[in-house]
Amino acid sequence: MFGKSKPVVFDPYGSRRRSRLRVPRWLVLLTLGVAAGAGGVMYVQERYLPPRLTAQESSKVQSAYDQADGERQRLKIELAATAKRLDAALAEKKTVAEELAVNRQAVARSREDMSSLLVALPPDPRGGEVHVRAARFVPTDDGKLRYDIVLARDVGSGGKPLNGVVQFVVAGSPGKRGGETTVKLTPVVVSVRNFEVLRGDLPLPEGFDARQATINVLDRPDGKLLGMRVMNVSNGAGAVGPSSKALKAARVAVR
Repeated sequence: MFGKSKPVVFDPYGSRRRSRLRVPRWLVLLTLGVAAGAGGVMYVQERYLPPRLTAQESSKVQSAYDQADGERQRLKIELAATAKRLDAALAEKKTVAEELAVNRQAVARSREDMSSLLVALPPDPRGGEVHVRAARFVPTDDGKLRYDIVLARDVGSGGKPLNGVVQFVVAGSPGKRGGETTVKLTPVVVSVRNFEVLRGDLPLPEGFDARQATINVLDRPDGKLLGMRVMNVSNGAGAVGPSSKALKAARVAVR
C-alpha cells in the first residue's frame, strides 16, 4: 500500500498524434464498397450490355429518332385527313342510298301506273305469241324512218324474256314517178318479257316515199313468225296508234 510509486510522464500531444494515424473502419468499408460496385458495373457493362455509343453515334441515333418522330407526326396528320375523307364518303354513300331508295319507289309506282296504261292499249287484232299493241312510223328529213312500237306477251311476271328480231317491210314508191314497191329494213334485235317499247330510226333508200310498214316479229332473221301488224306511215302531222307522249311514258314504264 505504501509501496514505491511509478513516475507519471506528462505528454499532452502524443496520444492525439496516434489517434490521427488511425483510419475509421466505416470509411474503409465504404471505399471498398464503392470500388467493388464500380468494378461490377464496368464488368457487367463490358461483358453483358451493348457497347457504349460514341458521341458521333449518339448524334446519329438522335437524328434518326427525330426523323422517325417527324414521320410519325406526318402519318398522324394524314390519318386524320383520311378519316375525314372516309367519313365524308360514308355520309355521301348514305345520302346516295337514300336517294336511290326514293327513286326506286318512284320507278316502281311509275311502272305500276304505266303497266295499267299499257294493258288498256287496244289489243293486237292478229294475235300471235308476241302482240304488237301499238306502233307509230314517221319519216325524217334525213331520209330515215323513225319508229315507236309497243310489244307485249301473255306471260306472268316471272316469265323468261323471249329473244328475237323485228323485221320492218316498208311499202312505198322509190320516187315521184315510180311504182309501188316494198323494201326490207335492217332487223332490230329485241327481248320481250311482258312489255317492251322499241324506239329508233332506220335508213330508207334514197328518195323512197314510205306509205305503209309491216311489223314482223321473228325468232331470228327470216325465221318463225311470232307476231305481225301492218301500220300506216304518218306524214308528220299525225300518228297512227297512241300519241308520242303515251309511247314515251310507256318506254319509261318498261325500263
